[in-house]
Amino acid sequence: MSPELAFIPRLVTPVAVASTLVRRGLLVPSLRAAPQLGALALWGFGLAGELRQAAARSPSRAAVIDDVRGQVTYAELLGRARRITALLRQRGLAEGSRVGLLARNHALAVEAMVGISSLGADVVLLNTGLSAHVLSAVVEEQGCDLVIHDDEFAERLGRMRSGCALLPEAELEQALAELPEVTAERPPRRVGRAIVLTSGTTGHPKGAARRTPAGFGPMVSILDRIPLNVGERVLISAPLFHTWGYAALQLTIGLRGTVVLQRQFDAAAAREALSEHQASAMFPVPAMLQRMMHLPPDPRREERLGTLRVVATSGSALPGGFAPAFMDDYGDVLYNLYGSTEASWVAIATPAELRAHPDTSGRPPLGTRVAILDEEGHAVPEGEIGRVFCGNELVFEGYTSGATREFADGMVSTGDLGSVRDGLLYLGGREDDMVVSGGENVYPSEVESTLEHHPAIREVAVVGVPDEDFGARLAAYVVLHPEAQLSEDDVRDHVRAQRARHCVPRDVVFVEELPRNATGKVLKQDLRPR
Repeated sequence: MSPELAFIPRLVTPVAVASTLVRRGLLVPSLRAAPQLGALALWGFGLAGELRQAAARSPSRAAVIDDVRGQVTYAELLGRARRITALLRQRGLAEGSRVGLLARNHALAVEAMVGISSLGADVVLLNTGLSAHVLSAVVEEQGCDLVIHDDEFAERLGRMRSGCALLPEAELEQALAELPEVTAERPPRRVGRAIVLTSGTTGHPKGAARRTPAGFGPMVSILDRIPLNVGERVLISAPLFHTWGYAALQLTIGLRGTVVLQRQFDAAAAREALSEHQASAMFPVPAMLQRMMHLPPDPRREERLGTLRVVATSGSALPGGFAPAFMDDYGDVLYNLYGSTEASWVAIATPAELRAHPDTSGRPPLGTRVAILDEEGHAVPEGEIGRVFCGNELVFEGYTSGATREFADGMVSTGDLGSVRDGLLYLGGREDDMVVSGGENVYPSEVESTLEHHPAIREVAVVGVPDEDFGARLAAYVVLHPEAQLSEDDVRDHVRAQRARHCVPRDVVFVEELPRNATGKVLKQDLRPR
């Protein structure tokens, strides 16, 4: 069976939608159901509509708990978001304007996103890890009319070349305190979009506009594989400017849950928050889970195990063997979503799949097509490596610059290589990471996976570097566990015992840590010689 046929999805039919919504507790009769559905009909299924439906159905429920303001109800969150919309309108912004948001994870960031969207303006989610130089270029490229920002970023933004207006956190709070409550409102004619920046691990970050869902389909696709229910308490550790953090926010508010936010990630504080707030779910990126696994034993472990049902991670590949080790400590709760800014979601691996096949990326959820194609666009035989293409309801339409990615039969290229075995997707690294050494094709991810299983190695990155004799050779950058000892020859011997000769890294470099961006992705370009 070809990979494309192996991945024929169950369609997002009305029956499938209704069945999933019932299982997750969304179709429960209530006297407030009419205003709830009315809010969605008027405002749509973006963040502005999701918040209004939640406030209509559960106004007094905690919407956000953060380490700045504590508990904020849905009614309070919506009230402040409405005042932000009014403030932006007072300052001359309108439908079609673009507002940058440079903020950590806290309630005001959520209110700003909703307030901007409710105006019919686009919110550009700016990465807090960008330098002043790159930030200036991104703000200019995206055509931002205003940047709302946390006070801590004032100096960085002050060095921008762009003449874009700035609205710092303290000034925004003061302005909101002086504004009266807003009760009369109307939805904009134009739907405000969220523009998410690509990770920038291989170059300059690009803006990708997120489509606004047309209905329950995208939510149902995720809930089909990740069993979140109405009213969950969800710790969102992934940055809200990241695709995964933003998706978690949409899901949780759509489910009228409580979002738990910490301004900055700290492994010990995140683990403590799971117990303190009795969180039933957590949305981190893999690097965060790795840091949590390096903590001393948790005295509240049993308490945490009693409430935690879902740890849904995305953003980069899980290290080899990590999934079973994590679940031995946290329970069989790990769900790994493989996706990208451009493709949204591609496949989701469940705890059972990760137990049996720790290296898999899982299966496509409802309404998702995945195909493994060769250079000519034909499906490759099962088990062979090819290019990963994906199609779903939220595949992006192009970058804000006007550029796009390659498409095939309505599916977008993810830029990754992969294969299918027994109906499961396995990734083989980035297309542009493949190294040709002495005429042999070498995939660095295969070597990384081999080395990650070595008990002395904490993490590793493998890259191709120029070589006069072979065209290119492999270089392995290795981080050891504390107190562990390993020689360069030990590393080479470990690979030689399990892989072909051309997979053995000629260069082995021991480093204290790997360079990463704000979402935990390894910056391989910073490892290569310049």
